[in-house]
Amino acid sequence: EVQLQASGGGVVQAGGSLKLSCQASGFSLADSVIGWFRQGPGKEREGISCSGGGAELTYYKDSVKGRFTISADNAKNTMYLQMSNLTPEDTAVYYCAAFRGSIVPAVLDTACYPILYSYWGQGTQVTVSS
Repeated sequence: EVQLQASGGGVVQAGGSLKLSCQASGFSLADSVIGWFRQGPGKEREGISCSGGGAELTYYKDSVKGRFTISADNAKNTMYLQMSNLTPEDTAVYYCAAFRGSIVPAVLDTACYPILYSYWGQGTQVTVSS
């Protein structure tokens, strides 16, 4: 059974940090494109960081660039999102996702299209207080 189990959300003050984790089972992250998405109150789900492996295949939404880092530990079959310098605008439910396949640098800006992703975690709430 394919599963993504997200964890690590919580309440943090503005300027603080959180690290989200997402344990995969039933498939290998090493053969997959991974992504983190979020949905704030009254907003549509948006892709914030997605990666096919390596800096040249990693996309960050402008609003999180320089503050968030996506990574994966293939030995643990786990992906992460390190978030720092958080602001109240980062308050949202965060979702991990993946699909088996690859991306190319020429279309990196499309790597975070939700329709590409076959597997989704259940979401974890991140609340940033001012």
